[in-house]
Amino acid sequence: MSRWELPELPGVLSADDVTQSAGYLLNTQEPSGAIPWFPGGHVDVWDHVECAMALSVAGHTEAARRAYLWLVSRQDSDGSWPAKLWGDRVANPTREANHAAYPAVGVWHHVLITGDDWFAERMWPTVHRAIEFVLGLRTNRGEIQWARSPSGTPGDHALLTACASVHHALRCAVALGDRLGRPQPDWELAAAQLGHLIAEHESVFADRSRYSMDWYYPILGGAVRDSAAKQRLDARWDVFVHPGLGIRCVSDQPWVTGAETSELVLALAAMGECELGTGLLADIQHLRDPDDGAYWTGYQFAEDVRWPEERSTWTAASVILAADALTGATPGKHVFTELPGEVVAAYPASCGCAALVP
Repeated sequence: MSRWELPELPGVLSADDVTQSAGYLLNTQEPSGAIPWFPGGHVDVWDHVECAMALSVAGHTEAARRAYLWLVSRQDSDGSWPAKLWGDRVANPTREANHAAYPAVGVWHHVLITGDDWFAERMWPTVHRAIEFVLGLRTNRGEIQWARSPSGTPGDHALLTACASVHHALRCAVALGDRLGRPQPDWELAAAQLGHLIAEHESVFADRSRYSMDWYYPILGGAVRDSAAKQRLDARWDVFVHPGLGIRCVSDQPWVTGAETSELVLALAAMGECELGTGLLADIQHLRDPDDGAYWTGYQFAEDVRWPEERSTWTAASVILAADALTGATPGKHVFTELPGEVVAAYPASCGCAALVP
């Protein structure tokens, strides 16, 4: 276990609750180190990393390290991972940009918590190859196409949520490189350009505005902060937030989800809105299974049913990470609340850049 205290929110989530939820992740982790969506389910790299981060927060740093070393063992030569893995079988060979980027966030998070520079050195080649794969999907304008097909063809559009997550990852990767004495100015420039597009030129991304992730992820990923973040949340708060239950995954469905709510809490923590975030985290405790600390993925409140009928590991992980960001129990919170560098300012809104050209 780590030397840090466990996150605890009185009346919402106790340290014992966090321990129990982390136990669900540990029990689901496979001998290889992989953490599937649920016992016996498939693995995708983004959600696997989210679970590893939660294990680090809960003090299970050795289990988290095994999860990251699994990434090393399964990374392809181009720096990517298949979108879906089922044991040793590739279930979906598409290579998604935000999947390849996210290990940088997890590795930096683990290093902040543990101070383990050996681990940082061990993971650096994996992070470096992954970020180079991601930047291979970058357009001249600076956005990142969402994926590369099995044939090698890049996707024909960029997604706001995915690019916000990539922006987050680029900044963490730069910080990791700086810690190891391997500065990456090209990555820093790519983060600056991408952050500017997210903050000022949202029209360059495919329209997925019915999804709540497109609403809060520009804040969570660090591209939008301060007064602009508040304005962004205020504009659609009543569209997505269902008081007492959590937030909708999509605006036109009576369906709240625990992971999206927890991610909004992370965005609120980054804004200093911890009281508001604590209230939202309390709202989704109806999704908690008291028997083992797992969380149901969502709740369809018009039909009064849990849907889908799964208890996703990444939902429990997001709750743990949100609690940590609100309480500051571990240094890992800084991955969400104090991203390294303030690169967006390098591209002012009056840039006249190519993003404005039809």
